[in-house]
This record gives sequence, C-alpha cells and structure tokens, in this order.
Amino acid sequence: MRYLPKSPADREEMLAEIGVASIDDLFSSIPAEYQLKRDLAIPRQQAESEIMDRFRVFAENNAAGYASFLGAGVYRHYRPVIIDSLVQRGEFLTSYTPYQPEIAQGTLQAMFEFQTMICELTGMEIANASMYDGSTGAAEAVMMAVRVTRRDGAVVARTVHPEYREVLATYAQHQEIPVTEVGYAANGRVDLAALDAAITDNTACVLIQSPNFFGTIEDVTAIAEIAHKKGALLIVSIAEAVSLGIVKPPVEADIVSMEAQSLGVAVGYGGPYCGVIACKEKFLRQMPGRLIGETKDMNGKRGFVLTLSTREQHIRREKATSNICTNQALVALMTTIFLTVYGKQGMKELAEQNLAKAHYAQTALGAGAKVLFEGAPRFHEFVLELPKSAEAVNAALLGEKIIGGLPLQKWYPELGPNASLWCATELTTKAQIDTATNYLIR
Repeated sequence: MRYLPKSPADREEMLAEIGVASIDDLFSSIPAEYQLKRDLAIPRQQAESEIMDRFRVFAENNAAGYASFLGAGVYRHYRPVIIDSLVQRGEFLTSYTPYQPEIAQGTLQAMFEFQTMICELTGMEIANASMYDGSTGAAEAVMMAVRVTRRDGAVVARTVHPEYREVLATYAQHQEIPVTEVGYAANGRVDLAALDAAITDNTACVLIQSPNFFGTIEDVTAIAEIAHKKGALLIVSIAEAVSLGIVKPPVEADIVSMEAQSLGVAVGYGGPYCGVIACKEKFLRQMPGRLIGETKDMNGKRGFVLTLSTREQHIRREKATSNICTNQALVALMTTIFLTVYGKQGMKELAEQNLAKAHYAQTALGAGAKVLFEGAPRFHEFVLELPKSAEAVNAALLGEKIIGGLPLQKWYPELGPNASLWCATELTTKAQIDTATNYLIR
C-alpha cells in the first residue's frame, strides 16, 4: 500500500473528518484563475515491469569494462562484498545521530572503532566521527587552526588538490581568512624557501597535501619545522588514505585532514564520501565533528556514548565550531569494515601492490612520454608530459577502452596542454598498462 495513492473511500473519510464535502471545497480559498481544471500533462503511470525494462535500456548506455588511469582524489580499490552486506542492515542503514546511547550501542561502537583506527593510521591522538569529505575537512581544519591560534591567515601549497583549494576559498571568503598560495619546486614538492617567506606573524596554519596532487610525498618534517618556528600550525591533507599502509604517517602535523574514500567507499559518481579530522588531543575543544567515547554503565559493563558534539548548531549556532549539521556515519562504517577486514598487514600489502603497479606503469608509459617531477618519492600517481595534448590522447585511448589520465592544464597552465596525471592501483592490470603503453609508443 505504501506505493499506492489513497482510494476514493480513503479520501471521502479524510474529507469528512476535516468537515468538507469535496476536494473542490478544500481548495475553495484559491482564486479560480489559479486553479488547474485539467489533468496534468505527464505520462501515464507505468507498471513495475515496465519501469524495470526502462531502466535496463538506460543501463545499456553505460560504458563497462574500461580500464581507468584516473585518480586525482578519487581512487578505484577493491571493496570486499561484506561491506555492503553489513552497512545495509537496518540497524545501521536507518540510524540517525546517536543521541540516545541506550538504543544506539552498535552505531556508537562502530564509530569508536573508526576513530581508533584513524588515529593508528594517521599517528594523531584523537579523531572525529567523520566529516563530509576531504575537501570540506581541509577547510574545517583551517578554520579550526584559526580558532586555536587566534590568528587570521592561512598559507596553502599549490600542490594541494585544486578542488580542495576551491572549497577552502569559498569558506575563507566568508570567514574573512586571507589565504596565500605557495608554489612547487622542480621535483613537484612544496618550494620550502617560498613557504618560509610566505609565513608571517599572522599565519594561523600551513596546509599541505601528502602524497600531493602530483603524487609526490612531501617532506613533512622540514615543512613542520618551518611552520612551527613561526608559531603556525601544520595541517596535512591526505587524499589517498591507502598510502598510509606504507608511507610514514605525518606525526609532525598538528591536524590531519583525510579523505577516506579509498578505504571501502565506492567511487559512486562522486560521493557520498568520508572526510576525517584527526589532531593532537590539546586541540580537542576546537575540533569540529562528533567524538565517541568509551564508558561503563551502571552495572559496570563496557558501553559507548556521544562524548563530544561541538558543532550542535541547533543549540548554539552562532558559537558552533562548524555548521555542518550531520556526519557521514554510514559511509564511515564502510571504512571501519574495510580496515577490519584488511588489518594492519593487509593494509601494508595493499599499499605495496599499489606502489608496485604505479612503478611499473610509470616505467612503461615513460617509454612513450616524459615523466615530470622525478627525483621525489611517490605513491601511486605520477605526471606525464605526453607527445600530444592530454585531451587528444584521452580521446584516442577511449577507442582502446581505456580512460587516460587527468589533463592538468585547467589548474596548472604552466605545465602546458600535454601534462596529465596518471594513477595505477591494485585493480590496474599489467595488460591494461601495456595496452596504454603500446598506444603511446606507436
């Protein structure tokens, strides 16, 4: 009955209850010239079988079986089937913010485990129960640093994801936070001399990304030293969480903002994803998001509660640390399951597979293109200067059922039209890499 409109008898009963004789009487207060006296010009209703046939026709328009070398903040990794089996359980799928711990122990425990694993991954002392995504998480981290330091400015590396920087610009504009960008050196890392010169006594934080947008791993230790000697906080944004299976976590940072999409969240046409903020415990009160804590009930049994909810905009909106009104608990649960399934050793092996695939791809594709930003360590992304425009190469590769790298000219015009960002994960096969290579060396 939930899919069917009310029957004539139902309508008559409702009209009688409110004391009107007909639908026309119900809407009699609307002037006649604004009343619609004809049927709506919409297609007739369809049976369920007809709708399924229509969706099958739409599905035939989807492109399937393509190899993809796209990365740039969204990454294809294998998702264990157990993830969807568990997150679609009614206890999780229908859950809202766990204000009442006595009926939300499952959700609270899952978020507690999520926070614990995020701290282990990032090397931070505390983590929140998720944000919207990596871009808003980075912007929230900058605003958090402004509150902590009581300074106004932010210095941001141009090697941070361009769309993260665009989101930050929107936040900063309305928060009146001046943002200064610093360039990169020949090896694709932050220009340390330029960074040192850009930080002033009014700089609240330095925001970098590692691995950065070009795929290179930043010298976090050197950058932290430069930021801290001038009293600024260091924020490290991580767009590829799988890298932490093998890359040293940024323990020198004060705040880590991370996109956890790689950890069990499907590419899904761009979302929803799972942002994270983790930081040192002394910044707890300025951290946006929710924090789940462990306690004991009146019988001494282990239990979980919503310990901190600093962004309760429905209580003190003007004083809230953030006015994002929800978290990504269900998507964060996917990450929790993913990390539980893989474990520490599994995460290391997964990262090693990605590193090996990218090394092979870079070496192979480098036979037909120039590899840019050599000389710095990287994870599974690299920049190629192709023999012709990246757009032209991508158009031709589609004929080989290959989705090529991301053209960079839009955000980095200085690199020219031939520059392209390529990615290889554990799902990228040797045959796919060889096919792309054969095209480039023709």
